[in-house]
Amino acid sequence: MTEFDVLILGGGSGGYACALRASQLGLNVALIEQDKLGGTCLHRGCIPTKALLHAGEVADSTRHAAEFGVNAQLNGIDMNAVNSYKDGVISKLHKGLQGLVKSRNVTYIEGHGRLVAPNAIEVNGVRYTGKNIVLATGSYPRTLPGLEIDGNRIITSDQALNMNYIPNTAIVLGGGVIGCEFASVWKSFGADVTIVEGLPRLVALEDESSSKQLERAFRKRGIKFEVGTRFQSATTSESGVTVTLENGTQFTADVLLVAVGRGPVTDNIGYQEQGLTMDRGYLIVDDKCRTNLPGVFAVGDIIPTLQLAHVGFAEGILVAEEIAGQNPRPINYDGVPRVTYSDPEVASVGLTTAVAKERGHDVVELNYDLAGNGKANILKTAGSVKLVAEKNGPVLGIHMVGARVGELLAEAQLIFNWEAEASDVAQLIHAHPTLSEAVGEAHLALAGKPLHAHG
Repeated sequence: MTEFDVLILGGGSGGYACALRASQLGLNVALIEQDKLGGTCLHRGCIPTKALLHAGEVADSTRHAAEFGVNAQLNGIDMNAVNSYKDGVISKLHKGLQGLVKSRNVTYIEGHGRLVAPNAIEVNGVRYTGKNIVLATGSYPRTLPGLEIDGNRIITSDQALNMNYIPNTAIVLGGGVIGCEFASVWKSFGADVTIVEGLPRLVALEDESSSKQLERAFRKRGIKFEVGTRFQSATTSESGVTVTLENGTQFTADVLLVAVGRGPVTDNIGYQEQGLTMDRGYLIVDDKCRTNLPGVFAVGDIIPTLQLAHVGFAEGILVAEEIAGQNPRPINYDGVPRVTYSDPEVASVGLTTAVAKERGHDVVELNYDLAGNGKANILKTAGSVKLVAEKNGPVLGIHMVGARVGELLAEAQLIFNWEAEASDVAQLIHAHPTLSEAVGEAHLALAGKPLHAHG
C-alpha cells in the first residue's frame, strides 16, 4: 500500500506520537524514519543524558556516603560499564516502542524520505501519498561559524554521549540546558569543568533567581563558569583544545563540548521546493501546527516552539486529533513544564518575573527556602520554590531549584494551567515528609498563612 490517511516523515517524539494517536483514532497511518524509531530523544538526547546523570548521582552519593553514616568508597568510574547501562535502557525502550508501533498497525517505512509534492513523500524510489502529511524531521546539534566539529577534541552532545573515557578537563561552550547537564555529569565523574556562556547568566531562559541559585550550587561543586563574554575561537593540538574569548581570556582543556543549541533538520528534504513558508530554517505553522500548504502539518524541533520531547509528543497528538476532526485545543506553551536535570535540578512552568511584568501583570513574588523542608534536609539539598503571581489573582509561574524538583512539576503545571490562586492550593494537604510539601508551603505563605516559613 502506498496511499494513507496520514503520512508522517520522522519517527522521533512528535512523529511517533502522531502515528500512535492517529491510528488509535481509526486513521490509516504510515511512519517514515531513516534512522531509529524514537529519534533524538531516545537515542541521542533525553534518555541517554539522564542515564549518565543518574550514574553521576550514584557516584556523588558514594563520595558523600560517610555524611549519612554509610561506609563506602568510590573506586572509580568504568565508562564502558556506564555506557552498557545507558545503552541497555535505550534498547529496552526502543524495543518497547517498536512493539507499540507494530501493535497499532502503523505501516513503518525505513529510509530517507523527501517531500516531492504537497501530498507525497518519496522513499527509496517509492512514492507514497497521504491525504495529510506530517513533517517531523527533528534537529541536529548546532555549532558556531568557523568552529569545526572534529569529533575528537571538539565535540557535540552526540559524541559526548558515547565517550569511553572521562576527560580530565573539559570546556563546555553554552550554559543552557544541554551544557549545564553535561557539565554536571562530567563533574560527578571527576572531571574539571568550565562553562563558557555569552549571555549574562546560566540557564538564561529561566527566572533570574533560579540562575543565581544554580550558579551558587555549581560554584560549591567546583564547576567553573565564565558568563557575559562571547566565544572568539578554538584551536586544537595533540594534547587538547584552547578556547579564546572576545575579551582575550583563554581556557585549555582535553575536550570542548559545543552545546550552543539545536537547529532544525529542514534542508535538502524538499521543503523549500514545495513552497513551505520558512524562517531561519524553521517551518512556520499556526496554532494547530498547520503549514501554509493545505493538508501539510509540522511538529517538534522543526517549528519555532520549545525544543522539548514532551512538546513534540503534545504537538503530534494535537495534529492527529485535528486531522481526525476532533478540533483539539491549541497548546499553551507557557504551561509546558521545563527541567534542567543538573545537580541541583532547575524546574519551572509558567512565566518568569520579568516576562510577567513585561506582559503588564501586577506581580507579587514568594520565595520558600527548602531549608524549611524536612525531606530536603534528609536529602541534604539546597534550593527554593518561587511563586510568581498576579496580585489578588492566579499563580503565573512556579520556579524551583533543588534535588529532584523536576518531579514536583506535575502539580505545578496543574496549578498554572488551571489558573489556581494561592488560596486554592493552600487548602490542599501534602504528604509529610516530601519535597512536594514545599509547593504547599509556598502557597500557604503567599495566601498569608505561612506554616514552616517566617511570615
